[in-house]
Amino acid sequence: MSDELALLDATDQAALVARGELQPAELVEAGIRRVEARNPELNALIHFSFERARDEAGSRSGPFRGVPFAMKDIGGPDAGQPNHCGMRALRDAGFRESEDGYLTRRFKNAGLEILGRTNTPELALLPTTECEAYGPTRSPWDPARSAGGSSGGAASAVAAGLVPAAHASDGGGSIRGPASMCGLVGLKPTRGRNSFGPSVGERWSGLSAEFVVTRTVRDSAALLDVTAGPEPGDPYHAPPAPDGGFAACLTRDPGRLRVGVLRGAARDIPVDPAVVAVVDATARALEARGHHVEESHPEPLGDPEHVGHYVNVVSTNVARALDAWGARIGRPLGPKDVEPLTGALAERGATVPAPELLATIEYVHRFGRRLAAWWQGGFDLLVCATQADPPPELGVLTSTPEEPLRAFIRSAPYGAFTLPFNLSGQPAISVPGEPAEGDRPIGVQLVALHGREDLLLQVAGQLEQDLPWRDRRPRLHA
Repeated sequence: MSDELALLDATDQAALVARGELQPAELVEAGIRRVEARNPELNALIHFSFERARDEAGSRSGPFRGVPFAMKDIGGPDAGQPNHCGMRALRDAGFRESEDGYLTRRFKNAGLEILGRTNTPELALLPTTECEAYGPTRSPWDPARSAGGSSGGAASAVAAGLVPAAHASDGGGSIRGPASMCGLVGLKPTRGRNSFGPSVGERWSGLSAEFVVTRTVRDSAALLDVTAGPEPGDPYHAPPAPDGGFAACLTRDPGRLRVGVLRGAARDIPVDPAVVAVVDATARALEARGHHVEESHPEPLGDPEHVGHYVNVVSTNVARALDAWGARIGRPLGPKDVEPLTGALAERGATVPAPELLATIEYVHRFGRRLAAWWQGGFDLLVCATQADPPPELGVLTSTPEEPLRAFIRSAPYGAFTLPFNLSGQPAISVPGEPAEGDRPIGVQLVALHGREDLLLQVAGQLEQDLPWRDRRPRLHA
């Protein structure tokens, strides 16, 4: 029954257990067989915890009892398991976590069975997953192309049917981008919706968020009900969930919405015609639903100044990450321990004066308010591309010692539409667009005001009905 289970989302797999048609151990064994069969071609999972999953199958009575799952190999600490962040130094040190993160604990308490951890670029820095420590992750749609980053391993595993959902994180598009490249649903929640504790209060100075990639909107909604909510000591948290939770909101009509559409580029970055076509098709589908749709977008998206401030935040956090990880493995980490891009960013970040970093954080807050003004001016939703270009071939978004920043510079088309909403902390979701030519999935992004994941999920659910994607299968599938 393994191949049949690969076609089911997490909600359907959990229902089989709830009805007594399958035992949790059977779901786990089927998931392990799928990973063993397909992962060698994809390199989606890089660490495996099969025996633990077998031992614990069904031991927790949550809503996803026995459903196979995977954690991204950065963040989501899992006691006794590796957490190498795409770094050779942590791999070679054999580093393992000593305690669960709050988010990991919530996944486990929901009944999810973790089969392993998924590949990621070093320190989650790129929109492709091609780290030196563990090699490239391939797209199941076209193995010559990227599965995205930094949650590329997670997206490849879910798109190929190895697991129905997987942990992911997003500091500049790292949930939404891989979802777009692999034909999945990728929700970046509101800042503070999910806890980073107990080890840290925030990541990337508030730009990063953790959640999942899934194949269906209902899985994203139900899993958000599992993960959402503050934990002791969190420095801030998102507004409360809607009455009844996020899954329940899918049964409610959002009403007639005012939707702004950004068809092309907000900045001086060309948008591939195939991407524009996907945005246009989505806009027509929303208009057919009765929503008021017009071309409009927040003016600050065209302000190039925000990119420099984003780089300030990322580079200073990379410098701090090397110090922090060095302390955890008992030796300093220098340029020879990391990839060229990581070393260059760390060097830059270490030279940013504290007053300049504080000025950057002040700018980030102002930028978020400037963006929010567009929604407060009468719009409910923004529709735009998730990424300006379709998935690139492997090797395109890489650096060399001679050109350490090459990958970062080439990544501009893959973050132009996503990173502004990491700065603002707003929720945003990527959903598959109408099929593009060939094996090139292309996503479209929906963005709402703070705390309005319910609205994103409702509208994504409408698109899932009108432009269905659940039955699309990539070339490599379990």
